[in-house]
Amino acid sequence: MVNKEVLNILRDIVSEEDILINEDMSRHTTFKTGGPASLFIRPKSFDELKKIIALFKRAEVEYFVLGNGSNLLVSDKGYDGAIISTERLTEIHLEDDNRIYAEAGVMNSKIARVACDNSLTGFEFAAGIPGTIGGAMIMNAGAYGGEMKLVTKEVRVLSPDAEIIRLDNEALKFGYRTSALKGKKFIVLSVLIELEKGDKEEISKTMAELAGKRREKQPLEFSSAGSTFKRPEGHFAGKLIEDAGLRGYTVGGAQVSEKHCGFVVNKGSATSSDVYQLICDVRDKVFDVSGVTLEPEVIMLGEF
Repeated sequence: MVNKEVLNILRDIVSEEDILINEDMSRHTTFKTGGPASLFIRPKSFDELKKIIALFKRAEVEYFVLGNGSNLLVSDKGYDGAIISTERLTEIHLEDDNRIYAEAGVMNSKIARVACDNSLTGFEFAAGIPGTIGGAMIMNAGAYGGEMKLVTKEVRVLSPDAEIIRLDNEALKFGYRTSALKGKKFIVLSVLIELEKGDKEEISKTMAELAGKRREKQPLEFSSAGSTFKRPEGHFAGKLIEDAGLRGYTVGGAQVSEKHCGFVVNKGSATSSDVYQLICDVRDKVFDVSGVTLEPEVIMLGEF
């Protein structure tokens, strides 16, 4: 729990409307589950964010940086710390003929639209990834043969010491669903996306085709966090889950999607505990059947 002294200092940094106490995290995750966060803060600028991080370091406040909550499972017990949301950091503009500048809170879908409007190709794959560019950088988000590694020129991050650092593509050490930022207390501030000139109609057509594939193959009608497990080397998570006889497997309101076994969905009444137990059951059953250990792609926050 954040003490009153820290709260009072925060009120000098961030407007009152952007400091929320005991905020229900089911409102901020795509699973639509999770208990309350002790503190939920929405900085409007990099300067506010720097001051918040410096304050939390001095006061030893635990914090977690949240984008769109599209790859996150928050405990039903909530989170006894501070959530720093990037939802107010949404500046986006064309930097030059083929580069797009976007702050951490900009949705990937918005960047894809800006790219298309400016006849820039290379970001079509990300149009349907339901998250922010900040989160996408950390996990090197990808789909349909594309990944952030292929389009990122530079990222500006805030260090745990509240210093702004620039990292180029090489320094980010992108890998499959990972980067040098993952697991560290670096906060993505902004990203410079580098694309190529293309034909606007062709770019739009490709985005429409990929959107159609998503609707056809993915359970978009239910709340989820996208692909629940990382792809094991030499295998496909969905196929392993299906071969283990788990299509439609249910725990409470959580279910292995009948449409795509790689997705765990909230059928409407799931708790985070339901989702977590289902993930554990799937991992155990798949290992028993195939000897392959599935690793969750979803981040767990709080006590499970």
